[in-house]
Amino acid sequence: MHGVCKSFTTPDGGNHDVLRNIDFSVRAGEFTAVVGPTGCGKSTTLSLISGMDRPDSGEVRVSGRPVDGIGKDVGFVFQTDAVFPWKTVVANVAAGPRFRGASRKQAHADAAEWIRRVGLAGFERYHPHQLSGGMRKRVALAQTMINEPRVLLMDEPFSGLDVQTRQIMADELLSLWDLTRPAVVFVTHDLEEAISLADKVVVLTAGPATVKEEFAIDLPRPRNPREIRHTPEFVKLHEQVWQALRDEVEVAYSRGAGARPGSPAAEPLTPESVI
Repeated sequence: MHGVCKSFTTPDGGNHDVLRNIDFSVRAGEFTAVVGPTGCGKSTTLSLISGMDRPDSGEVRVSGRPVDGIGKDVGFVFQTDAVFPWKTVVANVAAGPRFRGASRKQAHADAAEWIRRVGLAGFERYHPHQLSGGMRKRVALAQTMINEPRVLLMDEPFSGLDVQTRQIMADELLSLWDLTRPAVVFVTHDLEEAISLADKVVVLTAGPATVKEEFAIDLPRPRNPREIRHTPEFVKLHEQVWQALRDEVEVAYSRGAGARPGSPAAEPLTPESVI
């Protein structure tokens, strides 16, 4: 993304600037996490990369080519489950290959393999309403990864899960990512999640968002997200990223609460208070 700006029309006919001169890049095979205050434009950034929306100015490129629509090389895992409720697990996972022209036999064979990889073997004939939240998220991951995207976009994919399931899914994600190594842009509010998963963390300012700082996460791989959070290196990185993010969170809170005495914006902020 180079010099990207994006605004939206407000209900009263004005303009609301969301992104202003966004500049950052993600290398092939790199896992990048994007953090920033609520409402700063993180999800809008993903929409522009995916081709679902277009910038007002600036340029978005994927694999060196300008983004002019939704491309086959880009996969998107949304915050809410984007599975077809009327389809079985195997039919959901096979939907992408079928849409791309694969035969039913081949698509279902490939789907069965990805279902096994995400730990759902035996649930091929179940429907989404028969699965837990974590199981549905595994279906969504398999549904995306089966297409072997070169770029994987993830918009707070684990935010609706309980803490234990969220940690398990983080482990699963790194294992699946390691199979094909797409470039990942992972949006999250959770600093621990960002640092434990990523090669790089990008901090956005309060809206209109721009890139405030980037941090290289020099933690060894293969990586266990649950265990690495207790290392001194992780704690040091967490403090550095939080210091960059803290001022932006305070700005966002002040705008939302008016910085009234006794309001959340007027209280001391900690990483736990905003995550």
